[in-house]
Amino acid sequence: MGTLSPWAVLVLPVVLVGLGAPCVVRGQPNFIVILADDVGWGDLGANWAETKETPHLDQLAAEGTRFVDFHSAASTCSPSRASLLTGRLGVRNGVTHNFAISSLGGLPLNETTLAEVLREAGYSTGAIGKWHLGHHGRHHPNFRGFDYFFGIPYSHDMGCTDTPGYNLPPCPPCPRHGAAARLARKDCYTEVALPLLENVTIVQQPVELGSLATRYAEEAARFIRRASDSGRPFFLYLALSHMHVPLTPPLPPAPGRGIYGATLSEMDALVGRIRQVADSHGKGNTLLWFTGDNGPWAQKCELAGRLGPFVGAWQRQRGGSSAKQTTWEGGHRVPAVVYWPGRVPAKRTSHALLSILDIFPTLVALAGAALPPNRRFDGLDVSPVLFGWSDVGHKVLLHPNSGAAGKVGEIETLRLAQYKAFYTTGRGALACDGSTGPAERHQPPLIFNLDRDIQEQEPLDVASGEYQAVLPAVSRAYAQALRDIAADNVSVADYSQDPAAVPCCSVQHVGCRC
Repeated sequence: MGTLSPWAVLVLPVVLVGLGAPCVVRGQPNFIVILADDVGWGDLGANWAETKETPHLDQLAAEGTRFVDFHSAASTCSPSRASLLTGRLGVRNGVTHNFAISSLGGLPLNETTLAEVLREAGYSTGAIGKWHLGHHGRHHPNFRGFDYFFGIPYSHDMGCTDTPGYNLPPCPPCPRHGAAARLARKDCYTEVALPLLENVTIVQQPVELGSLATRYAEEAARFIRRASDSGRPFFLYLALSHMHVPLTPPLPPAPGRGIYGATLSEMDALVGRIRQVADSHGKGNTLLWFTGDNGPWAQKCELAGRLGPFVGAWQRQRGGSSAKQTTWEGGHRVPAVVYWPGRVPAKRTSHALLSILDIFPTLVALAGAALPPNRRFDGLDVSPVLFGWSDVGHKVLLHPNSGAAGKVGEIETLRLAQYKAFYTTGRGALACDGSTGPAERHQPPLIFNLDRDIQEQEPLDVASGEYQAVLPAVSRAYAQALRDIAADNVSVADYSQDPAAVPCCSVQHVGCRC
């Protein structure tokens, strides 16, 4: 069996107390994990009163448990998703930055996914939506434990479409009449159309973005009904394109934030529909876990999400983003709600320090399965927290660099209880104004007390008694984490590229158009 990392063991006595309570799980439960893309902590109305577009999610929170100190495992797409599906940080599973449309590799094949564990335990497994963990050869989701896949192999801005939606800068539609029509545009993919796959078959290229949310909802509902009719428990991983650009709201929105708000409303309605289907066909034994892969993409300005109070004021004062791609709270603190009628307490708010890393070991435990052997996990089985038996999560949480200053994947920031220590800040993540801020190494580290300074505005004075008291504990936790990673079975992802790996349904047509 795999082992928890040493800092995870710090909370193990509490977890064991919870596990000793009477078990309320009857048979193998169904699991639905809904992962939003680039969603802000403040995009959930239950978190942030200014947000009015999420009535279904707010109802889900009212009838379940809301987690307000919940974090993605990285602050960009591929690493965060790899950590969700393995329970391991990118420095262990090898996925430290995003894969390209021409990537030959993906999540290393020696890493075991949550879908593989659950399928072995008797589950029907489906992935709908964005994948972004490799699409070439055996990196495709059908070879990573998923019986069924319907979606896009990477982000939906990584290919042209006929109706490009809203983006900054705006991107042109796909070319139709040869090379002369191809317009090079910074940050836009103009050569190859965005593909939509059902299992290994391209069913549409370019994707019709305006109908994508409806198709995802229909396929998710179909999967749930089929699995329910089969009598097998099911695991559905629904990775939405919302709220990543390009935004494609269903109705012509009002100017300004109306585009974002209309798209957020569409996402909320989609979640509401999935919850309704789960209630009808989940046999009263379905856990639904909603969260996000990382925070808002600040450089997209009014097309980016709401941070809530987590503005990273120290960084903002120096230029640059404090959201996606950074280790400021706005980059990795994401909304999270767990709904399981009769099992997870309703009308509850948990302040436990939890992570997307915890989804893997928690669902494995609830399914009665075993963790994969010969590797260590950064996530915890937090079922005692879900059931309300405990409100204690991680003592220590590690935040890897996801594109800002420093080497991608390396542990640049560490959370210890209410304290957060930065060893590197700045450069790499653009703010709306185009600034990045200077790259800075901090030795000794910047340390913030989040209990008093949720905006991360003023680090502790290094000469203060509080700083001197917490620094030794931070240093020990950081050194222990690095030693543990060095002693683990660490994977290495293949980031090589080849144009032949680009999904293309017809090389004879411009942009691979079907």
